[in-house]
Amino acid sequence: MENNQTQGLRRLFPKPASDGGQQRLTVMIAAFEGWNDAGEAATDAVKYLSRLWDGSKVATIDPDLYYDFQFTRPIIRRTASGQRHIKWPTTKLTRCSIPRSDIDVIFVHGVEPSYRWRAYTAELLAHATELNVNCILLVGALLADVPHSRPIPVTATSDDDAVRQALNTETSQYEGPTGIIGVLAEVASMAGIPTVSLWAAVPHYVGQSPSPKAELALLHRIEDILQVPLETSVLSEEAEAWERGVDELATEDPEVAAYVRQLEEAKDTAELPEATGESIAREFERYLKKRRKE
Repeated sequence: MENNQTQGLRRLFPKPASDGGQQRLTVMIAAFEGWNDAGEAATDAVKYLSRLWDGSKVATIDPDLYYDFQFTRPIIRRTASGQRHIKWPTTKLTRCSIPRSDIDVIFVHGVEPSYRWRAYTAELLAHATELNVNCILLVGALLADVPHSRPIPVTATSDDDAVRQALNTETSQYEGPTGIIGVLAEVASMAGIPTVSLWAAVPHYVGQSPSPKAELALLHRIEDILQVPLETSVLSEEAEAWERGVDELATEDPEVAAYVRQLEEAKDTAELPEATGESIAREFERYLKKRRKE
């Protein structure tokens, strides 16, 4: 039996089943290294899911058309047999079926291109159309004034009214320079493919990779949207160890410790409920209802 979230996705993205069987949903999840990927949290989240669900490669994008190799240089690595191998910056598409669900996922993992962004996004959308993609989740991470000791905020936005209502997202209010995620979101919307953008806020004073706590926050939000359980116990332990390590580093520097306390106080104050008569009345009414049930 379908869960409510999947039913909502079906209403949003109807597609007749050509074989007369159960209709499956195809969601593209994309993340790009570079400007859109603070702490590599976004690309690490996509790679985590691709490994978890055993994705297999279905396409790549020719790197010669879109990359400046003096800026994004190829990397020399050695194979298990000791042979030298050059890894070129590119974009890879992998496909998998989520176990015990009716959802297929197309993962897009790439390096933000150096030029020809409109041609690049057009090529990605051509793959999305060929693979019958119903919706695109764009995953990013940015540096922000947030404390490492509090839950990592993840903002979900969409320009599609139906998506916002079904998935409880909001409209982006951002204005300013954008990356390939912003361009892909607009081009996909113009092509009629609904998109959702997820952005994790990585503490700027520990913005180096890896950032397991931000990666975990993104995975939890993807889990909520797709309504599929994720095994993240190992990553949760890594996130806790990361937080303890940052705690230790902060205590060694009084200025950093004071700055973290300032961020914590600002965060806690912003999340305090309004101390108004109306809010107090609502809380008291909730208390009375709980007492009646007991």
